[in-house]
Amino acid sequence: MIKESKTALSDRIISRTIEFGACMAGIANVEELKESPSHTISGKQTEFSGVGTKEVDGKKKGKVIWPEHANSAVVIAVEHPRYAPDMDWWLKGLKGGTRGNAKLMSVFAKLAKWVEAETGIKCIKIPYHIEHGGVFMKDTAVLAGLGCIGKSNILVTPEYGPRVRLRVMLLDLDLPSTGMTDFDPCKDCEEYCRRACPQKAFEKQIYSKETFGQQKLPGRTGVYSRFTCNLEMEKNLDAGREVVIEGTDKTGKQVKFCRRCEMACPVGR
Repeated sequence: MIKESKTALSDRIISRTIEFGACMAGIANVEELKESPSHTISGKQTEFSGVGTKEVDGKKKGKVIWPEHANSAVVIAVEHPRYAPDMDWWLKGLKGGTRGNAKLMSVFAKLAKWVEAETGIKCIKIPYHIEHGGVFMKDTAVLAGLGCIGKSNILVTPEYGPRVRLRVMLLDLDLPSTGMTDFDPCKDCEEYCRRACPQKAFEKQIYSKETFGQQKLPGRTGVYSRFTCNLEMEKNLDAGREVVIEGTDKTGKQVKFCRRCEMACPVGR
């Protein structure tokens, strides 16, 4: 039985999440999240089959399937510092795929156990991929007040810049969003991130407000090409190598995906 205000409960959940190992945390209301830029534009985009998507029978890539009773979302971030690039190296066969994602999953395992025992709220753990039941995490983080979407089309936070990794868990209780921030270091920046892209993914106008019916577009101004960005990710995949998975006698393909736009950003250094 929940006997405290929703605001107080949200504060407690966020506080506990930090205690369990997250660097940042916030809450987004699902009804507001459904109206966020990525969720509204996803159904209007050309279907994408690049790196980071999954084939699921009967489901369109990029379409969010909201679980029943999903009313709010807890989003967490952990820092991905420059000195720990291996935190994000993808390793097939490793639980969570990367060490960073494994850490995020561990935080949510502890949080879910605490939330359900302490409050009786049902926690809905969701996978990373949209096609498997995930949500757009950057939009969730913006609604929760963690930062803004930069010109690189990734989340930029005040504390860590774009060098964070995100994960989302849904709750069956209707909690309010913890609030968007007016933080925006990208407005008059020199676009270091865009200039650093090896594939020139920010060279052309891909989206327009007239075509997609909204002001907020990928890359902020609609110049971001996911297809062009994917060319670099495909190169990264091809350059992957077989390594032994730590703690086992098994091997998996290790892939070091491009982070040049993140590393070029001066925010949070």
